[in-house]
Amino acid sequence: MKKQIFKNYVMITIMALLNAAAISLFIDPHNLAPGGVTGIAIIISRILQVETGTLIFALNIPILLFSIWQFGIRFTISTIYATAMISIFTNLLAPLGPATDDILLAVLAGGVLYAVSIGFIMKSGATTGGMDIIVKWLRLKLPYLKTGMLFFITDVIIISASGIVFRNLDVALYAGIIAVVNSFMLDIVLYGKDEAKLQYIISDKADEITDRLLKELDIGVTQIEGRGAFSGREKKVLMCVVKKPVSPQVENIVKEEDAEAFMVITSATEIFGEGYKSYFGERY
Repeated sequence: MKKQIFKNYVMITIMALLNAAAISLFIDPHNLAPGGVTGIAIIISRILQVETGTLIFALNIPILLFSIWQFGIRFTISTIYATAMISIFTNLLAPLGPATDDILLAVLAGGVLYAVSIGFIMKSGATTGGMDIIVKWLRLKLPYLKTGMLFFITDVIIISASGIVFRNLDVALYAGIIAVVNSFMLDIVLYGKDEAKLQYIISDKADEITDRLLKELDIGVTQIEGRGAFSGREKKVLMCVVKKPVSPQVENIVKEEDAEAFMVITSATEIFGEGYKSYFGERY
């Protein structure tokens, strides 16, 4: 247990540095406010002439108190640590200036680093504070919404405000690109890229098809007992989830065994179980 906690804090520290690098070397120097508390801090820093890292921690104080109330002190301690490390690293890296003068490269590099760091901090049992906590709370209330989408919604509001404050539509649009990259990359880090195919097969030769799928493709197949509503006949419905490259092979086997079979094929973007993600992992 202690070993795992140590590993989590090492990961949080490394990802906090990565997060700070995204802010200080790519995002902040180009006046980009990508959303969240970081975006708010960047906007305020231009008005009050206060270091962005300092503002990130200051703005997080009321949110951290909310986190203690909602999630308990144990969870919030790691979040306080992550937030403090990000704030410190952000101020330490700021004097280095921009890593690139190309704003598009800054958007892409900053967006990827920012999202990856947040994702792995959340996987380590903490958050980076700010909207991470609000989004985590919203996920409890609205579990059907993915983390990336919730971040995107809140970011749009802050990005719109940055366009008004900076009076620069181009900068706001570039910040919007960061939000899109952040949403996309965050879902990849947290959920992975399962993108398998869910297939339902209704056939009078269900047993033959099942036998071939098990032996030739070594995939799991579930047989569901069904009844035709019109004919009243008993039927077996086969259900299987397969990786994209395997899907055409399943279709070929079905066609060879029963050209009249009825098939429904759809995308499965989030899969838990053997061969995919652990069902018992925390949902973010």
